[in-house]
Amino acid sequence: MPPRKIIIDTDPGQDDAVAILLALASPQEIEVLGITAVAGNVPLDLTSKNARIVCELAGHTEVPVYAGCDCPLKRALVTAEHVHGKTGLDGPDLPDPQMQLTDGHAVDFIIDTLRAHEPGTVTLCPLGPLTNIATAFTKAPDIVDRVQEIVLMGGAYFEVGNITPTAEFNIHVDPEAADIVFKSGRPIVVMPLDVTHKALVTKPRNDAFRALGTKVGIAVAEMTDFFERFDKEKYGSQGAPLHDPCVTAYLIKPELFSGRFVNVEIETQSELTMGMTVADWWHVTDRKPNATFIGDVDADGFFTLLTERLARL
Repeated sequence: MPPRKIIIDTDPGQDDAVAILLALASPQEIEVLGITAVAGNVPLDLTSKNARIVCELAGHTEVPVYAGCDCPLKRALVTAEHVHGKTGLDGPDLPDPQMQLTDGHAVDFIIDTLRAHEPGTVTLCPLGPLTNIATAFTKAPDIVDRVQEIVLMGGAYFEVGNITPTAEFNIHVDPEAADIVFKSGRPIVVMPLDVTHKALVTKPRNDAFRALGTKVGIAVAEMTDFFERFDKEKYGSQGAPLHDPCVTAYLIKPELFSGRFVNVEIETQSELTMGMTVADWWHVTDRKPNATFIGDVDADGFFTLLTERLARL
């Protein structure tokens, strides 16, 4: 089979960086058409910079990187420096990028790319707030039916929230954008906290990254060394959850994951539960299913894949 064509929409973030590295290390399965940056974990000037830092770390400066929306559709931007550090990629000492942003806006790149390729051949992979995707869908409704699939990291149900009591960060930052995407009618696969919190970077797993002895392996180990301090303190877990690489791992080996095809609605009205992903896991309503909500992962298989692929870079 030819590699799957994808656009990575991202707000790097250490775990976003690992997701990008996994994609770039897997050209037989994945063709990265471009990377679109959005404001999220840190502001847009940093997310667009960090995406280029990661491309250079991987040795893939041919991948175009576009800057996109710098704020949510209707809200002030909420960021997560308390998790990712002031740069978003705190941990390793990585040089500023030499590669430049590609001219043009990320939203226009998404629109133009979907129009240029055959319908049903481009998958969107959002790793941050869904502002760029929703803006593209609103600006050019004709592209929606051209999307093959949307595989995203966001949301939570049984794990409840990580930024509010009920909401996961990516969805909470721009719930109106998430609402547009989830109502788009396109096939959606969701990697919520319910599954990403099972993909923990324990010490032996992080030691395996470091033992690669490569610039990439050491950088990833240093990223998770920094990243995990927050989750260990918050959750009492043995390591940091690698949220966003679940998206790219799913594209490579979907058999590592399991979930249910259910209805998922986004709360946009209640300030108490703003950004909650209300997943009808038990099929207790008559609402039409619209997303495959992933609930479990073979964590050992996931880290075996990740370590093997990172070794290629």
